[in-house]
Amino acid sequence: MPLSPFFSDIDHLHRSFPGRIFGASAMPSFPPEQSSPQAGETSLTTGTGLRLRVRPAIAADEGALETFFVHVTLEDLRFRFLSAVQHVGHDQIAAMLRADQARTETFLAYEENGTLVGVATLAADDTGETAEVAVSVHRDWKAQGIGWSLLRYVAQIARAKGISRLQSIESRDNHAAIEVERDLGFSARAYPGDPTLILVEADLRGGAASGT
Repeated sequence: MPLSPFFSDIDHLHRSFPGRIFGASAMPSFPPEQSSPQAGETSLTTGTGLRLRVRPAIAADEGALETFFVHVTLEDLRFRFLSAVQHVGHDQIAAMLRADQARTETFLAYEENGTLVGVATLAADDTGETAEVAVSVHRDWKAQGIGWSLLRYVAQIARAKGISRLQSIESRDNHAAIEVERDLGFSARAYPGDPTLILVEADLRGGAASGT
C-alpha cells in the first residue's frame, strides 16, 4: 500500500496516515525563536514572521482535530489521502493520537489567538530507523510558512529520536511540493510499480530537512 504525499501545495504536507506506519542523532542548532523540541510546548516563528505554539496532541484533542480537518481544502485532502476524501473521521484521527510516542506522535500548532492552524504527525516503523511525516495546514492560514516550519521541526524531533530517514509518497503532479522538499534536502525518485507517484525521502544523518 503506497504512502500518501508529503505536501498538497508549496506551504504544507498532506498524507494518509493509517495503513503504513513505519534515529546520526545529533540535533542541529536551533534559531533563537525556537525552543528545544524536548519541551512540552515549543515556540516557532515561520519565515513570514507568524508565531506558533506547538505541543504534542493528546487523546482529548480528537474533537479539535476533527474540526481542524473540516478547514482543510478538499483538494488538499485529496493530495493527502490519494483519493477523494470528504471527511476525516474517528478512525483516521485515532491513528494520529495512538498512545505510543516511541512510534507515533502528533503535534498541534496554534497561532497566538488560539486557532489550530497546523497539524503534523510523525510515525516510525518497528525498527525505529524510518519514519513517515504528514503536515496539514488550515485553509485560511496557507502560504505563511507553517508547513515548512512544522516539517523542519518534526525532522528535528525525528533526529532526536534516532530516526535516520523520513519518507512519503508524493503525487507526481505536485511539483511545488517536490520543489520545497528538495529545498529542505529531500530527494525524489520514482515509486516502484506506480508511474503516478514519487518516493520522497530525507536522510537525517546527512542533515536533510534541517533548513540550514
